[in-house]
Amino acid sequence: MTALTDRTDDRWDDGLIARSRPRPADEDHDLGDGEGDDALVRAVSGAGDDGGKAPSTPLSPEGRALRARLDALRQLVGLSRTRLDGKTLAEAGRVLDEAAARRGLSAQHTVVAIAGATGSGKSTLFNSLAGVQISETGLRRPTTAAPIACSWSDGAAGLLDRLEIPGRLRRRPRETSEAEALRGMVLVDLPDLDSAVGAHREHVDRVLALVDAVVWVVDPEKYADAVLHERYLRPLAGHAEVTFVVLNQVDRLPGEAADLVLDDLRRLLDEDGIALGEHGEPGATVLGLSALTGEGVGELREMLGAFTQEKGAATRRIAADLDRAAGRLRPLYVTDGHPGPEIGEAARAEFEDRLAEAVGAYAAGLAAERAWRRNAGRACGTPWLRLWRWYESRRAPRTLAGLAALAAIGHRGAAAAPAPVEEEVTARQRVEQAVRTVADEAATGLPQPWAQAVRETAVRGADRLPEALDEIAVTLGAAVAVPGAKPPRPAWWPAAVLAQAAMTLLQIYGGLWLVGQIAGVLEPRLLPPVLLMVAGIVGGPLVEWACSIAARGPARRYGQDAERRLRQTAAGCGRARVLEPVAAELLRYREVREQYAAVAAGGTKLSTTRQ
Repeated sequence: MTALTDRTDDRWDDGLIARSRPRPADEDHDLGDGEGDDALVRAVSGAGDDGGKAPSTPLSPEGRALRARLDALRQLVGLSRTRLDGKTLAEAGRVLDEAAARRGLSAQHTVVAIAGATGSGKSTLFNSLAGVQISETGLRRPTTAAPIACSWSDGAAGLLDRLEIPGRLRRRPRETSEAEALRGMVLVDLPDLDSAVGAHREHVDRVLALVDAVVWVVDPEKYADAVLHERYLRPLAGHAEVTFVVLNQVDRLPGEAADLVLDDLRRLLDEDGIALGEHGEPGATVLGLSALTGEGVGELREMLGAFTQEKGAATRRIAADLDRAAGRLRPLYVTDGHPGPEIGEAARAEFEDRLAEAVGAYAAGLAAERAWRRNAGRACGTPWLRLWRWYESRRAPRTLAGLAALAAIGHRGAAAAPAPVEEEVTARQRVEQAVRTVADEAATGLPQPWAQAVRETAVRGADRLPEALDEIAVTLGAAVAVPGAKPPRPAWWPAAVLAQAAMTLLQIYGGLWLVGQIAGVLEPRLLPPVLLMVAGIVGGPLVEWACSIAARGPARRYGQDAERRLRQTAAGCGRARVLEPVAAELLRYREVREQYAAVAAGGTKLSTTRQ
């Protein structure tokens, strides 16, 4: 348990609290035993009328930049909640909560914690800075069992409430000229970070996560302790600007040994990744002192005073927490070497080609081309050939082959026969393969959570896609492949009909002329009627052949147009069900990546005047 001074002779002269009335003998007991002392200590602990709330002061440029980054992080967390689990976003949420809590409290105070291992002399340094015996020191370990706070000015009650330091453990320093330089500072003495008592280590971890700056106190024997470096200094390497590393007990080192130990300490800190504030550059401050003899304590007091007067420690601490959170979130939002998420034109074209293949767009186009040429041939064929085709159409239904042919050309209705099971399975596999291919293309290079989200979106969109494509193939595919009752006819059909009529009239006229000659009605002249008949007989097929040649181009364009309509319809269905949802997911990722860029944009250290 924390032991406070019990000496009645000098209790009112130690600077802890100011005597305002004579104290009865029955009230002279340990400060942790009664509520009267609690109320008295709280009254002088610095709780001003504002209760520790931050006054409304204009933000500095660093403060405005930090607020923008925090807003971006808040939006980032909101956009990512449905894609990332709560455990992944827990640290970002903690940074937002702690930043909001700290910004709601006094900006005129700087909370500095003194942390160290057992026997490092941190409590002695705490008392030396306060100018009064506040935290008990001695050979018994651990000496400090709970955080003790000392505030150099009023208005810090809210900050101490946030640290969960009770009123009986809040103190004021001795009023001296040296104390004036530290006005605005709240100094917290922590339990030993390597204490065998688990509750003590929990106090250390909890308070270190909330204070604005930390003074790490090490001694010549344990400055390289693995617990200190691996558990605390290395994880907090990004907080160098709000870090002081003090080598205590230099009075025990003879000659130049103190300088050698300090150099080795700097080497270890460099290996931990902690930037050192040397040559005017921002970073951690490293110095040697002796809290027992007072050597170097004045220099540390001056540094802490200048550091407190800057009133930027809270901003730098929050920015460092934000940097660390952004660094841990980076693999979830950024992939090095990836230019940007998108569905490439090649992937889109391949996806649409696979869907067109699944609905049989190419075959439907060929069927439409053949149907156009067939209809053109019917319109421009000779009357005798058309008569023969009519006869065949009347005769064909009497045989199974005729029925099949009739159904194939659509005279029994436009509804297509059910596709074989093998064809349906093949078409479904083609669609699924197309969806997997475009999803993999879109997810290439994305961080794992967002790549998984893209694939899941594509799979959900493709859930009923094969059925929708089957419906397109049955309706639109049959319509373009087998024209209805009014088939398309060539524009030059009237001229071709007139030419065929003329060829037919020549045949009829020549035949009648020849019959008249045979009957003796007309003068026998064999050559003219024969020539007329031959001209009509040969001219009709020639006209039909010429029309078939002329119909090739329009028929091909008609088939291509039919194929394009079917392809566009299938592609539109695929876009609506797969490509657009995937594109929306990629857009969401771009939004969160932009927000992450805004969060990480301030990763460069905030400027400081500390040297």
